[in-house]
Amino acid sequence: MRIVVTGATGFLGRYIVQQLSGAHEIVCLSRSGSAPDGCTGKRVDIVKGRGLKTAFAKADVVIHAAGMVSHLMECAKQTWDVHVTGTQNVMEAATSAKVRRVVLVSTSGTIAVSTDPDAMATEADPAPEAIISGWPYYRSKLYAEQLALSYSGPEVICLNPSLLLGPGDDPAGASTHAVRVFLDQGIPVSPSGGMSFVDVRDVALAVQAACTAGRPGERYLLSSGNMPFVDFYGMLARITGRSAPMLAMPKSTRKVLSWMPRLGRSRGIGVGIGPVISREDLELASHYWYASSDKAAAELGFSPRDPLATLEDTVDDILAQQAQSFARFRPS
Repeated sequence: MRIVVTGATGFLGRYIVQQLSGAHEIVCLSRSGSAPDGCTGKRVDIVKGRGLKTAFAKADVVIHAAGMVSHLMECAKQTWDVHVTGTQNVMEAATSAKVRRVVLVSTSGTIAVSTDPDAMATEADPAPEAIISGWPYYRSKLYAEQLALSYSGPEVICLNPSLLLGPGDDPAGASTHAVRVFLDQGIPVSPSGGMSFVDVRDVALAVQAACTAGRPGERYLLSSGNMPFVDFYGMLARITGRSAPMLAMPKSTRKVLSWMPRLGRSRGIGVGIGPVISREDLELASHYWYASSDKAAAELGFSPRDPLATLEDTVDDILAQQAQSFARFRPS
């Protein structure tokens, strides 16, 4: 098959290309034209849209994995442009080029976010619009999904992975930020909510499966670990031998933030010990992100590895990167 990948230079995109290369003809799109090994790079900006139809010519599948991860209000227009305008351009070009299938990589946050600590989201749940309406990243992702699924040309499969962990993220990557903060500064007091994560390598396998499997027009949650943040940091503590959180923030944190909309907007929020957390991150971490992958298991053969193995590989990779950086800049 001829497969075109947007976002191929990102954390997930690199694994997608690695998984598909050798068995398929892979074309990778990026603003710079750079591409990982195993594919042909083309310089295309999806927000501007020029060159997309030509890049999609004779493609059987388009994997739309391009995105911008930022939860800052000041980045709202940029995230909208990348996710909504970019997706519209991709869908218009794919329809015009008669692409058979588009695999859209979205996020579990368009389905699986709740104020209920006992909620375990499935694809049948309604979109949590009341919650994510004030979050530019997730709001734009939801609109991008709805836009893509409204097209009647190519088949559209939507994948909704939770937080991506595993080896290979950039040193300043958004996905593994929480792990790096724990390694660098510790987390004596954890957020009050619950999180969900999945191994980036397992998501790449699901993307590969979605090129031929799955039902058009359907969404598929991808997750392996669902747990309170205090348990997540407890697992990291056991892996690294570092101190676990002494306690979790009160469950009322979410309500306090809603009552005080300006609290921590410019300087973040701290509790006197440990790192200062941005208001946006703390608000997100005061919710529950638990997601069921039963549908993906049944229809895509999704079978993620043990969450503990994912965390161990993530920690090992980050520590190895830090050691290499230290060695590079250490005076001789």
